[in-house]
Amino acid sequence: MLNKSNRKVFDYVSGPIIIAEVAQAHDGSLGMAHAYIDAAAAAGADAIKFQTHIADAESTLDEPFRVKFSLQDESRYDYWKRMEFTTYQWLGLADHAREKGLFFLSSPFSVEAVDLLEKVGVAGWKIGSGEAFSIELLDAIFSTKKPILLSTGMSSWKEIDETASILKSRNLEFAILQCTSKYPTSLDEIGLNVIDEIRSRYDVPTGLSDHSGTPWPGLVALARGADVLEVHVAFDRRMFGPDTIASLTFEELSLICEMRNATRKMDNAPVDKDLLAQEMRSMRDMFGKSLALKYSISSGEIISSEAITSKKPASGIPYRDFDKVIGKKLIRDVPSNRLLSWDDIDG
Repeated sequence: MLNKSNRKVFDYVSGPIIIAEVAQAHDGSLGMAHAYIDAAAAAGADAIKFQTHIADAESTLDEPFRVKFSLQDESRYDYWKRMEFTTYQWLGLADHAREKGLFFLSSPFSVEAVDLLEKVGVAGWKIGSGEAFSIELLDAIFSTKKPILLSTGMSSWKEIDETASILKSRNLEFAILQCTSKYPTSLDEIGLNVIDEIRSRYDVPTGLSDHSGTPWPGLVALARGADVLEVHVAFDRRMFGPDTIASLTFEELSLICEMRNATRKMDNAPVDKDLLAQEMRSMRDMFGKSLALKYSISSGEIISSEAITSKKPASGIPYRDFDKVIGKKLIRDVPSNRLLSWDDIDG
């Protein structure tokens, strides 16, 4: 894993950081949104992320559905309207997340949403792939000086270059996430190679915003040194919503968090091979071998090379002394079911 000491997404987090993305999986239910916070905390995530939609500020009746999934919303605008929470309700969600030890994040989709979330208090900003070109929104986000997670699912390298240049010129702390904006994303379109390219190209924390609906990309991205992993979550992939098919269950999220924690523990505990070998001395003696006889030999007989073998444990004559016992005479009967000793040999 990478040394994260100077590659943090947030000043108070030593990565890799795992973000549970709820998006609209709550389906407009405040109670369900709170339930997602409890489940994300129990699974071991570091952060919970929602999306803050204010229909009047971001949409019109002309906006088409990405996927026409809703039988109760006649338009995309109606759907966003149903996903809205009040400022007071967002404050409750943010407080609940912090009480559970989670960083509270929510992607804004309008300047008004940025203002609302600033009042609520977010730990940083997640800029979704579709908002990477919204200049007015980006200016509002950049002006807060808070850390930024930038998804790149719809961006070319030239466009990422331009955004990264702006962020660096403003001395903003940011991470860039590889993302493929398909729901779900097939494994051959995940783009793990892009994570490596982002890291070398911009020298900033990087990671994966995953929409595969499987734990494998997240597990592999963390194993390859990702600083940030964001995954959509759902209580069950059969739940209603546009993103549930591209989500992980909380059992799968827990697996990923356990793997991250185990990796972190191993990375933070380097092994001294010489010291370990010394500590394993008794174990080596138990599993090692010493000189013994293939068959029993009587006192007075000469030890031949054909009669010698090695058997456990390593508490007798070491095998490296093989040549020192060949041709020697036994001074007592030696059975084949015990080790040969120097006391058995004349001279």
